[in-house]
Amino acid sequence: MKSAKITGIGSAVPDKVLTNEDMAKFVDTSDEWIRTRTGIRERRVADENTSSSDLALTAVKKALAMAKSDPSEIELIIVGTSTPDTLFPSTACIIQGKIGAVNAAAFDVSAACSGFNYALTAAHAFFMTGNYKKALVVGTDTLAKYLDWTDRGTCVLFGDGAGAVVLEACDEGHGMLADHLSADGKGAASLVMPGGGSRDPRPKSEKERCIRMEGKEVFKFAVKALETSLITALEKAGLTTKDVDLLIPHQANIRIIDHTIKKLSIPAEKVFINLHKYGNTSAASIPLALDEAYRDGRVKKGDIIALVGFGAGLTTGANILKWEV
Repeated sequence: MKSAKITGIGSAVPDKVLTNEDMAKFVDTSDEWIRTRTGIRERRVADENTSSSDLALTAVKKALAMAKSDPSEIELIIVGTSTPDTLFPSTACIIQGKIGAVNAAAFDVSAACSGFNYALTAAHAFFMTGNYKKALVVGTDTLAKYLDWTDRGTCVLFGDGAGAVVLEACDEGHGMLADHLSADGKGAASLVMPGGGSRDPRPKSEKERCIRMEGKEVFKFAVKALETSLITALEKAGLTTKDVDLLIPHQANIRIIDHTIKKLSIPAEKVFINLHKYGNTSAASIPLALDEAYRDGRVKKGDIIALVGFGAGLTTGANILKWEV
């Protein structure tokens, strides 16, 4: 049976930086309030002319360059996003057209902040059939376009970004080692972007198309789901938390991360965190952090890397991989 390994990685964020101090000028909050509750200091915000596919395109080009791959070699493109350029066509098809990946099938995955975990797991499954040799997996979101800037419970949390990886076929036991996905649809109402879908295609006001979240419910789900998903994926790989060289969790809230690593007895030095710079970039969160970790020298050949996320749905996902670059 075949597997897949990452041979290229790239990320992108908008130029505009929105700090906590900036936010305090137009919403009832402060730098201290945001930092102590979330760990976030600033986030990046896309302008009105920048879409999710635009950010993804930059990340994809970086990943292809690192992998020394031509777009014509790509056979599959899977994009995790909750903020597609359009309801259809898919953002994956838009990217396929822009890079000229003429031989690639393309589709989107909607799992909110778990989108990259879901997309990576799906791609891994395609490779296990032995029929695919090279693919692109992308996480990209521009959630700042869907925020109620008067709601400090949500607007302080999110930022925009994209991350992408090139996957290439390899033998089993290398690259992707194991995955685990799960969902709890009973919690769907806890985190929702209500307007714009078929239930409410033409919201009567801007606020009706904005993100709504029950923070306490999401927190309770997240701390349990991250632990369960990570342990399950590690067990599938025949590993334990002691074997993990670097944990890259979804960058949503420092309290959630701290609670999880404490429960699992994972040392803080084995956890990569960059949410203070970018906030919650949804499906881009994990590949953006993985790219930064690699560029910072935190990821070395042979390392066991654990990626674990949670998101609206409610969904959670984990991927265990051996770094081969």
